[in-house]
Amino acid sequence: MLIARVIGEVVATQHHASHDGQKVLLVQPLHLDGTDRGDAVVAMDAVDAGIGDKVLLVTEGFSAMTSVGRPNSPIDMAVIGVIDRVDML
Repeated sequence: MLIARVIGEVVATQHHASHDGQKVLLVQPLHLDGTDRGDAVVAMDAVDAGIGDKVLLVTEGFSAMTSVGRPNSPIDMAVIGVIDRVDML
């Protein structure tokens, strides 16, 4: 899992049928200090996250598919939580 920030929404007029009714987000993975970690990625939204939200991102296909209730969909990543805060000791 990764921490990421939602930076946009993806709109596609043509998509796999299993994606009907699902929101797709553009998310920027983050280091723990909040700086960008690599390139932005596309993820299916399981929690109704919005632009600017810090989120928990699952990056493994089976976990992503089942988290959005689509176990046979071609999904690599999914947003599975909205982060309220991160406490580090």
